[in-house]
Amino acid sequence: MTDHHDPDERIARATLTRTVEPGDEHAGRWLRRYGATGFLDRLLHPGHDPFPGTGTPRVDSWRRRATTAEPTRDLDTVHHLGGRFLIPGDTEWPRQLDDLGDARPLGLWIRGPADLRTWALRSVALVGARACTPYGAHTAADLATGLARHGWVVISGAAYGIDGAAHRGALAAGGATAAVLACGVDTPYPRGHGQLIGRIAEQGLVIGELPPDSHPTPSRFILRNRVIAALTRGTVVVEAQHRSGSLVTARAAARLGRHTMGVPGPVTSALSAGVHELLRGDATLVTDAEEIIELVGDMGELAPARRGPVLPRDLLAPTTAHILEAVPARGPTPTTAIARRAGTTPDDTLAKLYELHSLGFVERHGEGWQLTNTATRGSNARRGDT
Repeated sequence: MTDHHDPDERIARATLTRTVEPGDEHAGRWLRRYGATGFLDRLLHPGHDPFPGTGTPRVDSWRRRATTAEPTRDLDTVHHLGGRFLIPGDTEWPRQLDDLGDARPLGLWIRGPADLRTWALRSVALVGARACTPYGAHTAADLATGLARHGWVVISGAAYGIDGAAHRGALAAGGATAAVLACGVDTPYPRGHGQLIGRIAEQGLVIGELPPDSHPTPSRFILRNRVIAALTRGTVVVEAQHRSGSLVTARAAARLGRHTMGVPGPVTSALSAGVHELLRGDATLVTDAEEIIELVGDMGELAPARRGPVLPRDLLAPTTAHILEAVPARGPTPTTAIARRAGTTPDDTLAKLYELHSLGFVERHGEGWQLTNTATRGSNARRGDT
């Protein structure tokens, strides 16, 4: 799946994934200037001030890690898992990651049979609270199932709560899902999701910036979110508190020009407070897969119009419906009285009343007209009466 023609560049980038923390823009700037092999050479064979403007403690940390890295062993480990190491320039490399600039991943360690670049072109991130409510878990699974059935890839972080529900919803529909981890792809985290991550690796993709046997840290979780945002066409947040990491993903998506969406929850729920904050800004409110696809999909992929049930009286011409509204709810009423209420002439009113009679909305009693029982119920529903 990879076709980069410089093996030294691949080895160097594999080394740097164990040397540099994800998203380190200082390293990214030097990488852009010297390339991976040049960056590593200056690091391992330094002259005077090899990286001017970058602090000595940072450079010393890079050097210590680089001297102990074993890139060949890391590459063998991922290959034995049936995986691969992608770098920029490979056919499978998703070019939208380049939008991250100097914070772009050095490379990606991948497990799973699918082509990441193809999948990323038609993908949506579903993220949210770890300690979610049953409402949030149900909603996330339902959204993921709907997206999967429409041929969209669901990308999330494999965490407890909303992430796990999203992955399971896509898998249950026989659809495509990818997990972006904050650790090595051979080190399932959280451990309670080991079986889920294994299923994703078999049917979808497990993705990480860190080499095998790397463990997560709080900062790595936060930095992982920028990859989720960049890979996808849009990010949907389902339940998040004000300081939730999933809001970091949404804000990163907005900075990258991706669609940012939120699913509303109860106004009394602290777990929806962060989502509501997003919705008060530039995020778009969504409630089902069709509304998500309308935003991130191709021209013409529109969600169906939302409306209540169509009542028989909804099909009446406006002038006829106006006369029907003027018929009192109780007792036979003369045509002239109905005409006064409607503001029309008696002749026009009588003509419309005969039309309504033929349709079963009104009935005649002597010189008066009254609503039929079914029309009375419809009329009350329309006017909001009790």
